[in-house]
Amino acid sequence: MPELPEVESVRRDLIRRRLRGRRIVRVRGSGKPLRMNRPVPLAGLGRAARGRRIVALERLGKYLLLGLDGGPQLLCHLGMSGNLLIVPRRQPWAPHTHVVFELDDGRDLRFVDPRRFGLIDVCPRAGARAHPALAGLGVDPIAEGLPDGYLWTKAQRRTAGVKALLLDQHVVAGVGNIYASEVLWLARIAPGRPARRLGPDGARALSLAIDEVLRFAIDNGGTTLRDFVGAGGEPGENGEYLLVYGRDGTPCPRCRTKVRRRVDQGRATYFCPTCQKR
Repeated sequence: MPELPEVESVRRDLIRRRLRGRRIVRVRGSGKPLRMNRPVPLAGLGRAARGRRIVALERLGKYLLLGLDGGPQLLCHLGMSGNLLIVPRRQPWAPHTHVVFELDDGRDLRFVDPRRFGLIDVCPRAGARAHPALAGLGVDPIAEGLPDGYLWTKAQRRTAGVKALLLDQHVVAGVGNIYASEVLWLARIAPGRPARRLGPDGARALSLAIDEVLRFAIDNGGTTLRDFVGAGGEPGENGEYLLVYGRDGTPCPRCRTKVRRRVDQGRATYFCPTCQKR
């Protein structure tokens, strides 16, 4: 699933490809539902976007927000396999293309999602967090920054492991399974360590590791394991630099102990049993 670095990479790629300032002239779609079998509101998207220019490209957690002049925002979540691509209009629709925004310069902004877990919706310009998808999100560690002491405050009453704390989108918006393993390795914290036992110093180390891991991944265009590509169709390069995720059986980059893999609540966790003691 695309996480914060992948969505931020798409946002920056859209800016580089000069999406900002383009006018939407038409909205089309496949007619197939997306997340939770919910129909795409094509009519509502058309009323909100047709004739308006894209004036802002923002991100909150794993959600991308396209601001329109004098109107609302378009809300996009890539789901598990979605991509947001800018292509020439003459290019045939790729399989699983579900929403298309035709632009005034002859290009299309296309949402392609084979597994259809993504989301495209209209969101109020003022008070975006009023949208149900955004209302419960925690702090965005890149767009907003984690306040000093924030993670320790959130961790103190939690008996679940630290990895569960990182994956809770109500606490930290945007961190997913790949980067949780990377962050915990960098901070030298065991994934199953009870969050309430972090202590202020452990929570501070975690905050610093979140910032470092996510920014490094963004600089590398995100991680492509299978489906993710940027707005121009290029895969992210961060997979080459993952230190523990997907590296089970290989030497830990820090102490040379073999990296281990285990499954927590149906998700793979990668860690070093020596560097990340409980």
